[in-house]
Amino acid sequence: MNRAELADFLRRARSRLQPPDVGLAAGARRRTPGLRREEVAQLAGMSVDYYTRLEQSRGPRPSRQMLTALARALRLTEDEHDHLFHLAGEEPSRREATGAHVRPGLLLVLDRLHDTPAMVATDCGEVLAQNALSRALSGDVLARPARGRNMIRRFFLDPAAQELFPPEDRPQRAREQVAGLRAVAASRPADPEPAALVAELRAKSPEFARLWDEHEVAVRRAATKRFRQPAIGILELDCEVLVNSDHNQQLVIHTARPGTKSYERLQLLRVVGLQNLAPTHP
Repeated sequence: MNRAELADFLRRARSRLQPPDVGLAAGARRRTPGLRREEVAQLAGMSVDYYTRLEQSRGPRPSRQMLTALARALRLTEDEHDHLFHLAGEEPSRREATGAHVRPGLLLVLDRLHDTPAMVATDCGEVLAQNALSRALSGDVLARPARGRNMIRRFFLDPAAQELFPPEDRPQRAREQVAGLRAVAASRPADPEPAALVAELRAKSPEFARLWDEHEVAVRRAATKRFRQPAIGILELDCEVLVNSDHNQQLVIHTARPGTKSYERLQLLRVVGLQNLAPTHP
């Protein structure tokens, strides 16, 4: 690990960003350009002291999870993401298999969505980034262990995740999940990621196995979904999916139609739900 080079790289990456670039309020006038250390720490989900020590060349070696969080917080390009890993003495992840590095263009759009739930996910259902309202609606997925961040896996194997949806909607949602995964698996026959997910779910979920054998296929597109919020009620939201140029990452946006009860409830969730969110620390 090259602590001096890592510290310099982090300082320079921080200095080139302004709060509006990452979805934060500009606030009072700043003495120096760039984000503050506490803002980077907040975006990466780490303590300010931990990040400060990294910039001062005296921090411990960051984990791969922490490096990925820093790359997203600092809006690094793919080449910069790999460089960050190398400076920390780590080999970058195989991007073609994991798609773990969020495309800067998708993050740029996500940063500007303040009043509607939005997230970035891979085509296999791995959640890569969420805005605050998305965390209020469906929980902080990135705070979970790595295997708990896949929406399809959680839908079929996690009873708590199933409580997010009205029981009467679940059969149709299950069909949509399976049909979408089949389309991904067929489009990438040489990729082990979708094949491994299918094999796991067929072995662990009788419901998934039954639906998979029906051979329905559908590419994920716009839809209307209902979410359960015990303190607020049912929210009926329109779901739009924007796909990046490589078709392996998606920006998923949920909106409520103005004038509806769901619109009023979503505004209430902005007030009530966001109060319960706090930065996580290593």
